[in-house]
Amino acid sequence: MAENPEKTRGRPGRKPAENAAASSVQVLDRSLKLLELVAEADGAVLTDLADRSAMAPSTVHRLLTSLAQHGMVAHDDESGAWTIGVKAFEIGTAYLRFRKLGTISRPFLKQLMEASGETANIAIEEDGDVVFISQAESHAPMRAFFRPGRRGPIHASGIGKAILSTWADSQIEALLKGRSLQHFTDKTRDTLPVLLTDMAEIRSRGWSIDDEEHTLGMRCVAAPIFDEYGEAIAGISISGPAVRLPDERVAALGPVVRAAAEELTKAMGGKSKRT
Repeated sequence: MAENPEKTRGRPGRKPAENAAASSVQVLDRSLKLLELVAEADGAVLTDLADRSAMAPSTVHRLLTSLAQHGMVAHDDESGAWTIGVKAFEIGTAYLRFRKLGTISRPFLKQLMEASGETANIAIEEDGDVVFISQAESHAPMRAFFRPGRRGPIHASGIGKAILSTWADSQIEALLKGRSLQHFTDKTRDTLPVLLTDMAEIRSRGWSIDDEEHTLGMRCVAAPIFDEYGEAIAGISISGPAVRLPDERVAALGPVVRAAAEELTKAMGGKSKRT
């Protein structure tokens, strides 16, 4: 009599990899549900969480333990209560900070766009890149456009270099250590010594220039935005065709962009390192 082949656990008709993926999604869904329940309560014990989630206590304990390892929840040994962890608090705080930035920056972006005639942008630094979060688009037929959420290279963008200029050279070296600085155009600062020389110039004048370093024919002028601790959390910039941004106009607009950054910093409750 022939032996029956070993059955694969999971949904019939699915490949093992598909079953594993579905299982991972289910674990994520359950973990996020638990995180929501913990956040709603001012400390909740395991049995309450099991009842409210309709999950087995053993499953709840396993998921909470995993969340705790990532700092998303914490356990009080005395009361037995589970509470929101430090990492979840940090994520929530970051969301509020950048939501606040996106809201407060709107009139500043509009004013800067109208004063310069060029597209004005706000972006943050994340994992060694810049991420654009808001924009006031120029009315000119030929203009710069950055979709919110778009990532860009920190070494080849005006905002990226403006933020980097607030860091010590040692911090910049640590961030870029082992990374290849991608070459986009002949003007890209794609070696660390050249980039650090540029940083010194940016620190001296208080604003940065992307001189066709990412895209030929496009220039950008940017300045950093600071939080209450004097740390750069974002940057504001104007971007436009190089034909409309010759050197003399860039020199005139640099202080305008820097002033907008300083006013936005104040509106955010921050303090500039230049003051």
